[in-house]
Amino acid sequence: MLLAVVTISDRCSRGEAVDTAGPATVELLHEQWPEATVETALVPDEEDTIAVLLEQFANDGAALIVTTGGTGLGPRDRTPEATRRVIDREAPGLAEAMRAMGAAQNQFAWLSRGVCGLKGATIIVNLPGSKRGATESLGSILKLLKHGIDVAAGAQGHP
Repeated sequence: MLLAVVTISDRCSRGEAVDTAGPATVELLHEQWPEATVETALVPDEEDTIAVLLEQFANDGAALIVTTGGTGLGPRDRTPEATRRVIDREAPGLAEAMRAMGAAQNQFAWLSRGVCGLKGATIIVNLPGSKRGATESLGSILKLLKHGIDVAAGAQGHP
């Protein structure tokens, strides 16, 4: 199974900061799917660049694409817009679950504009850019994603 983690950060892409959310997200995915291949990318907050990369990973057959960063209220935070350009259908419950879980710990989670959806059989999930925000958000929906990946790939039935 192919999974992808895309870090979206102007500062990290210029070498001005170190990406901690991306590697932590990869580690969490490997714990859940040890047999999976996890590809990674690091790009600036450029909507077109993000959209092209998401399309590429989906076309390559990724079962899951997880983005970190670019989901806030800043003027360059464009990850949700890029994701909406790529997905065929939204999966709003996933984003709602992450925000609700996050808000129980930190009210600023409600400021996340991250979206989740499907491009064909590929699930795309937007996570916050901080290590803690990314891992806690992803951790809150891992069980859902495990089932969602199976269903998106054509599996029948419920767990």
